Amino acid sequence: MSTPSPLRTILLAAGALLLSATAFAGETIKLFDGKSLDGWKATTTAPEGTYKVVDGILQVRGGKADHLFYVGADGKATFTNFDFKAKVKTYEKANSGIYFHAQYQEKSWPKLGFECQVNATHTDKKKTGGLYAVRDVMDIPAAPDNVWFEYHIRVEGKHIQIWIDGKQTVDFTQPEDWVPPKGMEGRRIGSGTFALQAHDPGCKVDYKDIVVERLP
Repeated sequence: MSTPSPLRTILLAAGALLLSATAFAGETIKLFDGKSLDGWKATTTAPEGTYKVVDGILQVRGGKADHLFYVGADGKATFTNFDFKAKVKTYEKANSGIYFHAQYQEKSWPKLGFECQVNATHTDKKKTGGLYAVRDVMDIPAAPDNVWFEYHIRVEGKHIQIWIDGKQTVDFTQPEDWVPPKGMEGRRIGSGTFALQAHDPGCKVDYKDIVVERLP
């Protein structure tokens, strides 16, 4: 029996990875079951009660640069191209965010991935609906406090789009010569998971109906 050449071995492996990725395309995953934080993992610095489930709602209360990462049942959840939707409600002076292409870390701001801003009345001028420090929504949020709204994020290749209640707020394609914002070197397209931010002690935000569909 002849031994496969190194090139053939590489091509076969690459083909297997492509088939594996394609096999999951179209899969819809309910990230939050409405009953528990199963599949999620918080930063170790998060004070007790920062993330909790009450009446089918994932509540974010307080925090200080803390994040709740979706890790999945096996702790290895990762997404590349996807269509993400969640219902969100902010309260006065709340500051949160939805990260994608992030990786779990025990403390501080995620080093990898992009943040989709969640903030209507916090002092930060970057508001709900923006791709933080990349394509910001300034001063006027795409949704007010105290009402449920739909946050919709789609990533296909290097193309990022955001809609709030069906109104598009971001349409960004990462250029070939992309230079991330200063101090945010990991803010570039790749793959990874989602995270919900608890920005500071005054943070009060609710999330529910969190689902994602894998795209080819």
